[in-house]
Amino acid sequence: MLTQRTGATVLLVFSLLAPDCMAAGADKKGFEMCVTSQRRVEDLFDQNLTSVPLDLPSTTEYLDISHNSIRRLATRAFHRLSRLCFLKATHCGLRDISNSVFTHTPALKVVNISSNELTIIPDFTLQQLTILDLAHNLYKSYQIPESFQNLTNLKVLSLGSKTALSVDLNDFTPLMNISLQHLLLGAGVRWQKYESGALGKLSLRKMSLFASFCERFDLFQNLLGDLNVTQATALRLVKVFSDDCNVPDNVFQNLRAMPYLQNLTIMSTWTNSSFMEMLLKDVGLSSIQELSFVNITYNEDKPDGIQFHTLNHTMSLRYVTFDGIKHYQYRYPIINMSVEEWSNLSYLKFSGSGMNILPCKLISTLPSLETLDISDNLLSDYGFWWPSCSFTSVFPKLKRLSMSKNRFRSLAFISRQTHQMKTLESLDLSFNSIELKDNCSWPMHLTELNLRNNNLGNSIFKYLSSNFERIDLSKTGITVITYEDLSRFPKLTHLQLSFNSIQALPELLDAPTLISFSVDQNAITSLSKNVFGGLPNLRTLKAGNNPFICSCDLHWFLTVLNKSLLLDWPLDYSCGTPAKLAGLPLSEYKASVISCETWLQTAVAFSVIIVISTALGLLFYKLDGVWYTKMLWVWIRVKKRGKKRSHMLKNGSFSHHAFISYSHHDADFVHSKLVPSLENGGLVLCVHERDFVPGDWIIDNIINCVESSYKVIFVLSKHFVQSEWCNYELFFAQHRAIDIQHDSLVFILLEPIPMDALPKKYLRLRSLLRQQTYLKWPTDERKQQVFWASLKAMLHMADKSVVLKDMALALSDIAAQVTNQV
Repeated sequence: MLTQRTGATVLLVFSLLAPDCMAAGADKKGFEMCVTSQRRVEDLFDQNLTSVPLDLPSTTEYLDISHNSIRRLATRAFHRLSRLCFLKATHCGLRDISNSVFTHTPALKVVNISSNELTIIPDFTLQQLTILDLAHNLYKSYQIPESFQNLTNLKVLSLGSKTALSVDLNDFTPLMNISLQHLLLGAGVRWQKYESGALGKLSLRKMSLFASFCERFDLFQNLLGDLNVTQATALRLVKVFSDDCNVPDNVFQNLRAMPYLQNLTIMSTWTNSSFMEMLLKDVGLSSIQELSFVNITYNEDKPDGIQFHTLNHTMSLRYVTFDGIKHYQYRYPIINMSVEEWSNLSYLKFSGSGMNILPCKLISTLPSLETLDISDNLLSDYGFWWPSCSFTSVFPKLKRLSMSKNRFRSLAFISRQTHQMKTLESLDLSFNSIELKDNCSWPMHLTELNLRNNNLGNSIFKYLSSNFERIDLSKTGITVITYEDLSRFPKLTHLQLSFNSIQALPELLDAPTLISFSVDQNAITSLSKNVFGGLPNLRTLKAGNNPFICSCDLHWFLTVLNKSLLLDWPLDYSCGTPAKLAGLPLSEYKASVISCETWLQTAVAFSVIIVISTALGLLFYKLDGVWYTKMLWVWIRVKKRGKKRSHMLKNGSFSHHAFISYSHHDADFVHSKLVPSLENGGLVLCVHERDFVPGDWIIDNIINCVESSYKVIFVLSKHFVQSEWCNYELFFAQHRAIDIQHDSLVFILLEPIPMDALPKKYLRLRSLLRQQTYLKWPTDERKQQVFWASLKAMLHMADKSVVLKDMALALSDIAAQVTNQV
């Protein structure tokens, strides 16, 4: 049998771990279960309240009214809080709770009313209640109310009172049909009575016992027997034996007959060498696989220390934890044990002990050890790799090594030493004083490195191995991460960069193998789609608690990214800027889709332009816009004619009494009646078939005739309004009448034309026919004589001012002769 004897320096005093820490763990779990937004948290801790405020927001999910002077919870205390899920009311001096106070809170899942002055365990009828903490009150009995049988979702129950000194058989009967995950029982006082069978009625997975059994070890034995009936797999004993307690050898003997028990934790308890020998013997003969000592006080009561003798039995024990050791002796503890007895041990944690030298000859030879945790000690580089130890064949199966919270410094030295550990895969160097000086040489089999909480800076990536698959660089002083930094690690699957000062992530990160990525608690203001272009296999992301700018830059992140990837969504995501949105949860921020999507803006703008253009085109067509456009273009050309012609028009010098505008369908009337009658009366007329200048543009001929005529006679009929050329002649005559002579238009109506029958482009004609007198062509011959007389008289009014055609020609000839003589 191989026997090793070694010692370790234990100097550090670890802080007391009270049951309140267990309650805090339940509170944290409940907070994560209930709270969906920080805006729905109401923290009224220590506000000098005497009652619950009645004006709390109806959306409240978490309410903390602890450390106030609230003696009673009245019926209407929570009447508006239908969404309340977590209620914490500790240290309030609470004495009374109304039976109907929770009728308005159907969503309540977590209630913590510990550390008050309740004299009885109150009734609860909450169907959704999952965690209930009633510890540290003043009830004298653990008798559970009958209403608890309806708490079918109850998983965690904490009971404890310093005035409750006994447990009776029927105290927990209402919980018989409820499957509890965890029962916390006791308040640290000595029990006077435990009636066998009380706990045996329950169905439990884990029990935490906070009671003392000094001088009544039979009660403890009975409790262990009942716990075995519940088939509980985990037992935590908190201060079960006081410092002055004389513990007999058989106190843990019942552990051997508990096949379901897999995990045993001894917490906040005094121990000595004799106690440890007795406990380890019974544990070694039991089915327990995990043994933990948390915050213990140890003293060697025998000069030869702990002597662990051969059991001739293969122990089931695989996991051993020493977390926080307090003692007053200033010499190495003595441990004599056979390594063979611990051949199945695969996990060993020895933290919070003040150890500064590793007991290498003992620990490094454990044949099945895969995980070694020596965190929170005083080890340095050479304290772990002690020069007197041989490291040629050590830690034969070690895969995971945690050296967190020690005094390690040289990363280069550590990297070289890890080559000795042939199977090491994971190394934790967090919370040390790591320095970057020399180049590092890492073994190929090491794939995971944790450097959290070391002041390393941006250059750290140069000192890491390309074989690393998991890297934790949280809180290491990194301010910038580049594309080149990540391209160094082709096998990287997990990267943590939390608690740094990174302001932006490079676009198209080159990490195709990355599965988990953490960048929470940085200075990142936006996460765009391009950032994740190089992360095709990303499965989990933590990016909360960053000062996000709530703008269109986050639109993709909020609307497209699958939120199931985000481990901290939505609680840790809120707007940092602009100021009016500061503190607003991102889950409540609604950005306009149109204002944030460029392609959508283009599509909408293009659609609007098409619709407006189509509408204007239809309106333009319906209102004869094409015709008016042609007229406008012609009129512009007319306006550019010479100043001489414009001067002649303004001085009233005309060559014709009238220009006749008519449709060719009405030519018979014009040529057989109108023209002969007027010209026989001495009037000079302009008729387009006779007087248009051959070879000139028709529009120019029309304009010339209109401008050179005193009046324009329009022969109106249904055919007239259908003639395009008549439209032109009317258009120019209208504008000429406006510019030069307002009474230059004469209308002859051959046949009745209803006003509604005129096209829309004849709106001006409609107005003229309503405002001016027009001549109707009569069918009666006697009336025709009056018609001709009126028309001739109208045209003869121009004789005094009109320069007749012959006179104009004569004057032109004289002017030409004078010019030639000059």
